[in-house]
Amino acid sequence: MSPPRLDPSHGLRTNARDLVMISVAGQVASPTERGTPWRIGYDGRPRSLPGTGGIVLNHRVGDPCVGLAGDHVEPAVSIRNEARAAGGSPDAANQALQSYSCVGNHAIVTTGRAAGARGVVTGKHGGVDTVLIDFPVPAMRQMAIGDGVQVWAYGLGLRLTDYPDVAIWNCSPRLLARWRPVERNGRIRVKVTHRIPARVMGSGLGRNNVLRGDYDIQMSDPGMVRRYRLGSLRFGDIVGIMDADNRYGRSRLEGHISVGVIVHSDSTVAGHGPGVVSLLSAPASRLQLEVSPDANIARFLDIRPPQPARPSFPLPTVEQRERTVARLRERAMASSARAETGFG
Repeated sequence: MSPPRLDPSHGLRTNARDLVMISVAGQVASPTERGTPWRIGYDGRPRSLPGTGGIVLNHRVGDPCVGLAGDHVEPAVSIRNEARAAGGSPDAANQALQSYSCVGNHAIVTTGRAAGARGVVTGKHGGVDTVLIDFPVPAMRQMAIGDGVQVWAYGLGLRLTDYPDVAIWNCSPRLLARWRPVERNGRIRVKVTHRIPARVMGSGLGRNNVLRGDYDIQMSDPGMVRRYRLGSLRFGDIVGIMDADNRYGRSRLEGHISVGVIVHSDSTVAGHGPGVVSLLSAPASRLQLEVSPDANIARFLDIRPPQPARPSFPLPTVEQRERTVARLRERAMASSARAETGFG
């Protein structure tokens, strides 16, 4: 099977022709659990929910990622490389898979009943260290845990040659070409679905690089969720994080902007929420954000039409409302019963 063609980047000059396309690979990762099935939520309630890994057939890029009956759900297919490098770190092969893979890279199934099926890298997830790949549903129905998947990694080392102060990570030239950021008056204008303050960012802060994994948007403050429309987030949305510096790791820094893509679902655990993989980071004087509901990689990469953005609520909020409605219903029923019997 021939590798994909190289997509040029439109509008901005890059060093795309100097990049190295290199094959990395992994296996479809099994969902895993730790010693207990319970996750203690930021509301103090234990829940047992589907989490990371596996093949998720009914939630893909372009779908809502908030309010699911799940926790850190990875859309479509999650892969890891379980090989153990001789003489090196036991996880070296998987860390290379994480570092080299870029959003928008092509992938292909190499073993099993779905061998030959083509997919697209949509993100990566820290902690469990998986790479996320979208495949058509018919192919995913044929896939099994442990099937081999190869990624044509292309994008590591990408630079905007006229803008050395703009860091670009985890972004394939193909995604950059489809996203189409444009230069206007010395600033790079990029489309995003949301503008999010750095103060709501949680798990994943403090890493010394942004090549591996992601960091999470905290959803525990209902006021912040409403103010910044966080309930309308979808897998694959490209978002801007204000006062965030992702050039050399994940830090909060006033006067900087970082732009990334939503890769996994909401979480009920304190400090966690929808995950963001960094794409661009620069001083705010260099980046200008244009809010557009169409800024989703499902559209840019021709994966599928994204669902219209709609407001949803995090699972703890949904459950609290259900409990409130149930209590009101019980009171109404009790009041009605007392009226019918002549008591009360």
